[in-house]
Amino acid sequence: MHSNIVGGSTAKRVVNCPGSVALVQKMPPRVAGDAADQGTLCHSAMAMLLEDPSLEIKSVLGMVENDQTMTEDLIDEKIVPAMAALNEIDPNGDMEYKVESHVNFGKLLPGVFGSADLIGRIDDRAVILDWKFGRGEVDVEENEQLLFYAAAAMRTKGLEWAFEGVSEVEMVIVQPPAVKRWTTTVARVKQFERDLVHAVTASQNAAAPLKVGDHCRYCPAKPICPQMTGAAERALKVQIKDLDPAQIGEYLATADLVEKWIADLRDLAHQILESGEPVHGYKLVPKRALRQWVDEDKAYAALTKLGVDREELVETALLSPAKVEKILKRSKLNLPDDIVVAVSSGTTIAPESDPRSAVVFLPEQMKTALFKLG
Repeated sequence: MHSNIVGGSTAKRVVNCPGSVALVQKMPPRVAGDAADQGTLCHSAMAMLLEDPSLEIKSVLGMVENDQTMTEDLIDEKIVPAMAALNEIDPNGDMEYKVESHVNFGKLLPGVFGSADLIGRIDDRAVILDWKFGRGEVDVEENEQLLFYAAAAMRTKGLEWAFEGVSEVEMVIVQPPAVKRWTTTVARVKQFERDLVHAVTASQNAAAPLKVGDHCRYCPAKPICPQMTGAAERALKVQIKDLDPAQIGEYLATADLVEKWIADLRDLAHQILESGEPVHGYKLVPKRALRQWVDEDKAYAALTKLGVDREELVETALLSPAKVEKILKRSKLNLPDDIVVAVSSGTTIAPESDPRSAVVFLPEQMKTALFKLG
């Protein structure tokens, strides 16, 4: 958890684009996905194991958080290699450490705080460690998130022991099975702190500067950012015949950024429409419905009655209606209508001119009443 001004995960964006702070605060809160919730579960498991070294790794099996459950596969793929990484960082078991530390800047930057996965010390070296359980590659050198945690920890009461008299600060990212390490100085951390103070101060100004760059990748305000919308509009207006090779190269360099902006814009519009609010010119329609079995046991019975070999119908479970239909066609048989039902996988955005009917969202009370009646 971090402040709504700047935290570890947003430090790179705020330092490079102070104007993003005000824009992000205008956006609706994002709903965490399964991948993020799984990462949170892994973080909690690591904290539990490190806070009580007597626990066996398997003790986190079955742990539940945010509807995610710790499985044997997760333990083998994430937790075991993450714990093994500590042996590389601290082979002799000499490190003194604290996990899930609340860090802040006190009076220097009121309201700016974050949570560091691990703050430690080995001899005259401070250690700032962050677990990364996602799939995206993260660089450790000059990593603004780790610099944020280090700078805040230096000013946090109760964590002074990790930095007093140290000659170096080691930043570590453990992204199982990889361990990435970068050693820097207290002076570099202090320089980052000055840059952060400058950026946070600038962000309070109505004319705070906006800047496009790779720090925009995870910015939730891309759909409303003037810099991003301007880039998209300019790209649409440029005629291909007027482009030269150098210009094409420049556009390719920003293509990923513009594509991500477009994807985030669609997600925002979808979120607004799902909440019941309008988006001019657009509506929600059901996605293409995919057939599924009404009742697998009844489907088995009906299909075997048609003479289909049971072994043809099963891989690890009953094959999908589409695959079974292909099997039946060999014998010139039709799939019985009463054993399948078409179910849409959700909603998607479409122009108002789309012939499909718009989705109607029932009030929660009506949903509950209909459920009881059904």
